[in-house]
Amino acid sequence: MKRPEKEAVVAQLTDQFRNADAIYLTEYRGLTVPQISDLREKLGRDTSYSVAKNTLARIAAKEAGIEGLDETLSGPSAVTFVKGDYVQAAKVLRDFAKDNKALVVKGGFADGTVYDAEGVKTLANLESREVLLSKMAGALKGTMAKAAYMFVALPTKAVRTIDALRDKQEKAA
Repeated sequence: MKRPEKEAVVAQLTDQFRNADAIYLTEYRGLTVPQISDLREKLGRDTSYSVAKNTLARIAAKEAGIEGLDETLSGPSAVTFVKGDYVQAAKVLRDFAKDNKALVVKGGFADGTVYDAEGVKTLANLESREVLLSKMAGALKGTMAKAAYMFVALPTKAVRTIDALRDKQEKAA
């Protein structure tokens, strides 16, 4: 590749690094073209999966302000640029790697943090956003129900006490 071509590739990669919500690095050696196409399809429209030269990817990552991927960018590497729900993309990579042993997740970058392979696996094991939101809503609803019970308990107890006193006075009379 000639120097102007390399500069164009670095500029394109830098733009992708800047615009991505998360980046996952994988080793693709041993995957066939149909398997890679299947992976791209499973990742969805908001995610791009592309093979890049390690030196050009390192330069682009540094220009985009991402540090710490140098060790991960070794050997044959493919870069997954994720826009949107990066936990879902990690799940797709994890599941695809289970079915296709040739795909190896090497690490990633999300929310300003560099992850190794285990970190990406941890991200993939997180529950979906919808599940977490519903759990939070359920916890809030439960807390509000307890608070409502506490607010009603004191007046209810007072009414029962007054009724008991009235019954006692009626029986005494």
